[in-house]
Amino acid sequence: MKDQRLTRADVFRHQPMLAKSLVELERAVAEAGIESELVHLIKLRASQLNGCAFCLRMHSQEAREDGEQQSRLDVLSAWRETQLFSRREQAALAWTEALTLVSGQEIGGGDYSRLAAEFTPEEQVNVTALVVSINAWNRIALAFAFPVE
Repeated sequence: MKDQRLTRADVFRHQPMLAKSLVELERAVAEAGIESELVHLIKLRASQLNGCAFCLRMHSQEAREDGEQQSRLDVLSAWRETQLFSRREQAALAWTEALTLVSGQEIGGGDYSRLAAEFTPEEQVNVTALVVSINAWNRIALAFAFPVE
């Protein structure tokens, strides 16, 4: 039997609050002042870890449109090996990895200390909310095999 998954439109028609809730969460994070460059990096790194081609395509295009340098996007998966990312970005990327790869490892410790050193408590909550949001989007896109356009 052929894999007959729901389309993107079907998913959100059957549960309209799904997209609305995630969009509202991301809007709240943006309104809280997390810089757009960092938002793009977090979304892209989580999408890389989750293997979500749909989200990678969309968020890399958005990042470039917002002025992100292609050279930084090219090495994002190896960010620890470069000097292209600020300490604040590095802390957010480490936290993104810890929360995205949650299975089988303890969250906190050094990754949380790094986050706390660079972000206010409000920002820590908002970065965490953003990581939660993109992981939810990734899982929805992967579950229903959203096509890369």
